[in-house]
Amino acid sequence: MSKDIKKEEWLVLLMWNKVLIIFFIVFLGNESFAKNTGLIFVSNEKTHDLSVVDPNTLEVINSIPTAKRPRDMHFNADKTLIYVACGDDDVIDIVDVETQKVIGSLDTGPSPEAFMFSPDYKYIYVSNEEDSTLGVLDVKDNVIVATIPTGAEPEGVLATKSGSIVYVTSEVADMVHVVDADGLFVTENIFVGTRPRRLATTPDDKELWVSAELSGEIYIIDTTSYEVIDIIKFAPPGFREEDVTPVGFRINKEGTKAYIGLGRANHIAIVDIKSREVEEYILVGSRAWEVEFSKDQKTLYVANGLSDDISVINLEKNEVIKSLAVGRVPYKVLIDYIE
Repeated sequence: MSKDIKKEEWLVLLMWNKVLIIFFIVFLGNESFAKNTGLIFVSNEKTHDLSVVDPNTLEVINSIPTAKRPRDMHFNADKTLIYVACGDDDVIDIVDVETQKVIGSLDTGPSPEAFMFSPDYKYIYVSNEEDSTLGVLDVKDNVIVATIPTGAEPEGVLATKSGSIVYVTSEVADMVHVVDADGLFVTENIFVGTRPRRLATTPDDKELWVSAELSGEIYIIDTTSYEVIDIIKFAPPGFREEDVTPVGFRINKEGTKAYIGLGRANHIAIVDIKSREVEEYILVGSRAWEVEFSKDQKTLYVANGLSDDISVINLEKNEVIKSLAVGRVPYKVLIDYIE
């Protein structure tokens, strides 16, 4: 009798093992479908949508309606969701990557533009242009837990890898604010050029690079002393000095080159990080605004705000291989891949 019971127990255990195996196959299959697709998402300010681009054909395959004026975008931790700042509706929309639909939203302060997650993804730091604050948003509870006063029209936001510091640019005050992320107050104000926009640190975190749109410069700040240690200016062929309006840029993972969109000068500047010299200018669309790497960093995508397209650049040859029409006034490019 006991042998029969043991046999039945063994059969039940075997059956449950099969069920679990099937469950994990289905579950993991769905997870892999929901992320790491390679899809390219472009936020369009004037058509109030995200264009979805197939990475293989480089054609638009879908349009995702959002709240009004979508601008900055970031993935959640596992890249199953896209968070999109929608400036004219004072929300951050949440887009499901798999279904390509808006599934919710988070309330922000007036006119959210740029934002960034804390390293643990519990908080969002968002610049609210109209009330001149950096909002700290609890993602889970959808509650603004703090508002930190900044200079007028805060713009770019960058949280450090350690999570202890948040950098914020103020367009009108011509400053970079250094915010203590624990105490939630400004500890330093660094003066830079006219209308600072975006920020990035070098891979070693020793330098903070800041684009100053109206003075046409990149400011380089020592992250220990907070002193400006260098300024880079640009002179793309065929454009006047006042046309050079740098905004979005990326530094490669090796920390050797920066790729900088020059705005109304319609070029990408390639800068050697060590020498600070401009190596090359690449002609793209009108008002090169934001840029983004492919996973292997062999391709650069450029959102051209006034020609309503994105430029696709082969970085091995430093040449544009395609210009692709998207929505009106594209702002940012975001790519779904696992790093």
